[in-house]
Amino acid sequence: MNTDPEKHSSGKTKVLILGGTGEMGQWFTHFFKERDYEVTVWGKGGKVEVARKLNVPFASDLEAAIPENDIVIVSVPINATEETIAEVAPKMKAGSLLMDFTSTKVKPVEAMRRFAPANVEILGTHPMFGPTIPTIRGQTVILVPVNGRSEKWFPVIRQLFEESGAHVEITTADEHDRLVSVVQGLTHFAYIAIGTTIDRLDFDIKKSRKFVSPVYSIMLDFVGRILGQNPYLYALIQMENPGVPEVHEAFIKECEELSSLVRAHDDEGFVRKMKAAARKYDDTAHALRRSDKLINSRITEYETIMNSVGKVCGFSHFYSGKVHVGTLEKVGPNEIIITKLASKGTAPHIKNKFIRLKLENLRLLSEPELREWRKENLKHAIRDISVLIPEDADPEVILGAVTTNNHLVACQISDTYNGTKGTEAENEKRGPERLGVTYRITIFGDCNADSVETEVTTLLCGLGCRVREKNLRLKE
Repeated sequence: MNTDPEKHSSGKTKVLILGGTGEMGQWFTHFFKERDYEVTVWGKGGKVEVARKLNVPFASDLEAAIPENDIVIVSVPINATEETIAEVAPKMKAGSLLMDFTSTKVKPVEAMRRFAPANVEILGTHPMFGPTIPTIRGQTVILVPVNGRSEKWFPVIRQLFEESGAHVEITTADEHDRLVSVVQGLTHFAYIAIGTTIDRLDFDIKKSRKFVSPVYSIMLDFVGRILGQNPYLYALIQMENPGVPEVHEAFIKECEELSSLVRAHDDEGFVRKMKAAARKYDDTAHALRRSDKLINSRITEYETIMNSVGKVCGFSHFYSGKVHVGTLEKVGPNEIIITKLASKGTAPHIKNKFIRLKLENLRLLSEPELREWRKENLKHAIRDISVLIPEDADPEVILGAVTTNNHLVACQISDTYNGTKGTEAENEKRGPERLGVTYRITIFGDCNADSVETEVTTLLCGLGCRVREKNLRLKE
């Protein structure tokens, strides 16, 4: 729900995202739109087609758009942030809010303070996640309010993120940059250094995965995650935070000292360093449990997939969002093979497809998710089973028993009638008056309809029902 203090005739708060055609800008365009904000985007490259795809306006006349918006967000490269703030801030209207989404905070916050008019509020912001994350729920967002310049909007933005499931941390610009110099500066530097070291060694990563350990596998995935993203972004994160060079010096010095201990075969010295670091770390037991949880979750999912060979499974692709459903034929270390089910609308001459999928791109659908996909996408068979139910039996209770069959999309009572209809001889043979009920069953399109119909009929007979007439087959 939109709770911002500024409203327009449309009833919506207006947001302008500078850099809105970039990956992070697009992510937050969706975020604000889903929460009923009116979003406009602008990008230096003039990518109007991206705005069309997002179904939002592109600010072709930026000069006119700036004072029309209640919130202006700067989501441009770090080295262009101060220049953008200097150009945009003076043109903002009184009572509006200027935010930045940069990975550093001292320089951007100072620029906002210097260039934004006194009647424009400012709020440093750093989402601690990238655009590949599907939801803000569970993610961290850092906010840097400025005394006397964040009173009206700060609680609104904080509430917006927290109600969306984010964990919000409040800090100062100085503390932010000091902590992030390690959180991002050291982490990214170490992973990139591992990647460039592997490159220098001309090491065969693909072959090494045959000798993989859980920790090595996860480490390779994180290295690959960093290397596979925008290298300019990571270069700027390293170069624009003034605290990073000191962190690099400490890291390189430690690498050199550890390497010297190894070369000298000084195991005691090596052990002392590890123990000292463990004491400073002060959380090794929890780290072990958290990493075990990560490793075990990967193992558990893989085992679940392995145990599903021969069964119908569903997989969602992380990046395209496409769902693949079919019979799982084979599982390898890095890929699976499925015979994909033909869904509704598939041309009659096209049979089920045999396809390969890379495991790292997939999420195994849960049983409810798979059932919903099958329900919505397969062409189902419909059968009517007419029975005489036992005297004083409740047709709804019998219906409940039938619906427990997992091969059914749905089951309903389509008709009820007096079971004594017929000739006098037939009624006398039938015995006491019994209610006639027609149960209409909808059978999943990937099941054998005849077999499922037989299962349901057998169940009904086991509950004391008598089949009254030949069952009807509908819409097959």
